Amino acid sequence: ELPPSEFMQVADSTWLVLSVVSNGREPSGCQATGVTKIARSVIAPLAEHHVSVLMLSTYQTDFILVRERDLPVVIHTLNGEFDIYREESGECVRVTCDDVSNGFLKPKPAASPTLHPVQSPQTRFCVLTVAPDTLPAIATMLIDVLFYSHSPSWDAAAGSQDLDSITFFSFSLIEGYISIVMDADTQKRFPSDLLLTSSTGELWRMVRIGGQPLGFDECGIVAQIAEPLAAADISAYYISTFNFDHALVPEEGIAEVIQLLQQRQESSR
Repeated sequence: ELPPSEFMQVADSTWLVLSVVSNGREPSGCQATGVTKIARSVIAPLAEHHVSVLMLSTYQTDFILVRERDLPVVIHTLNGEFDIYREESGECVRVTCDDVSNGFLKPKPAASPTLHPVQSPQTRFCVLTVAPDTLPAIATMLIDVLFYSHSPSWDAAAGSQDLDSITFFSFSLIEGYISIVMDADTQKRFPSDLLLTSSTGELWRMVRIGGQPLGFDECGIVAQIAEPLAAADISAYYISTFNFDHALVPEEGIAEVIQLLQQRQESSR
């Protein structure tokens, strides 16, 4: 419905959303949350089969976006470990490899992904949600923060390696559920009784991936961050964008995360 405009760029590909459901079974014991839950079972296998993914972690769950043209590869890759369903008129219908065998080509082994630089600004972030019926009470503030409060940081966009802080605000509305990521200072501008967070109220630090716009064509970017964190059982939220990828990790674990990613960089040399 958006009118054509010289100010808006649209990627050629159509993307489909995958959500990973555990059939209602809660994991036993302490387990990492966010992208690291699905690093080994979904993200790494797709990277190995040269499937580019976009990652969107929200307060409620995690979503993986894949190109529609890659769907046959995705289903062949994940069918051994997952039951796969598609939605048709609100109903879930089981998908098998036979349903997408037409046109399926076995992918070539993926080349080693580019090792992108990472930065960790000092900004502290909150992962929040808000009840839909209370959204009108913060709508004016939300619009101001989304569109008017911040000017672009051109030095940061150019890949400055010395970032003390970063401007980042994410708002997602998915099937009626609202998820917001904002820095701790911005949170103070909102009514505290309307923004809901986990009972621990933990703060998160960011690892930003990329020194120049990443685009959508390269595969393995999410995997090279998520796998080391999963191996160390570190929780992480992950949000892909055109310019950079962003991993949010618990504030108390940021030093360990930076050490892990530095080791990854050194081992690849």
